[in-house]
Amino acid sequence: MRLVFALVLLVGIGLAGFAVFMARDFIAASQAALETERAGQAPAIATRPIYVVNRPVRYGERLAPDDVRMVDFPEAAIPEGTFSTEEALFPRGVDVARSVLRSMEANEAVLAIKVTDPGEDAGVSARLSPGNRAFAIRVDVSSGVSGFLRPGDRVDVYWTGALGSLGQGREEVTKLILAGVKLVAIDQSADEDRSEASVARTVTVEATPRDVAALAQAQSTGTLSLSLVGVQDEIVADAVEIGQRELLGIVEEQRVEVAQDEVCTIRTRRGSEVVDMPIPCTN
Repeated sequence: MRLVFALVLLVGIGLAGFAVFMARDFIAASQAALETERAGQAPAIATRPIYVVNRPVRYGERLAPDDVRMVDFPEAAIPEGTFSTEEALFPRGVDVARSVLRSMEANEAVLAIKVTDPGEDAGVSARLSPGNRAFAIRVDVSSGVSGFLRPGDRVDVYWTGALGSLGQGREEVTKLILAGVKLVAIDQSADEDRSEASVARTVTVEATPRDVAALAQAQSTGTLSLSLVGVQDEIVADAVEIGQRELLGIVEEQRVEVAQDEVCTIRTRRGSEVVDMPIPCTN
């Protein structure tokens, strides 16, 4: 009996193992078939290789070939200004590196707006648009928006000075002379990623040569103040001019001259008395 019982037990264990083996193969085959079906139904995404940085880089660093690598990026989501070939990223050879203008994190796409031209340093000249010039404006804690300015911000520039000749209606006025001017540097820093607030002594703005002349004339004849423009504010400020009289509500007196009728007289003598008698004027 014991031998029969042992034989039956062994046969049962073998059948159970065989069933488990067959079930595992069946589940694996079903899973593979399901994944194949899903892969066939999934839409194909077109990709294109672009350069990304392989480590965090900060303003002013040199971007060398060892700092970048190629990755496949969804073609429909590729931002403007990427680099797809080594010749585009390093047109003057791998020995002539670019400088970083804006910080980038690891695996972030390298954009033309975030790096300088090959061989250039990350200075103010690299941030100027073609045809524009850089001009420095003296500021302090009050005229410089209390130190909350950063490169890349936009400001309105106001001039305060005197109009009119001395002693002949001379009046202090404040006038908006330029609107939406872009800042390219604060003191000696052009780093847009600086976050600490500091009271600047000078700010450098980007302007056309004509606007530079206007700023130079305004700075030499009065004082300049800056007003920070919001990041998403696209409204261009209208002409603004405020004088002392308008600020204080003083209405200037207007003199009105009343025309007097012309009177003609004739002088006669009555004894020792001379009398002027009015008569109608003939001309």
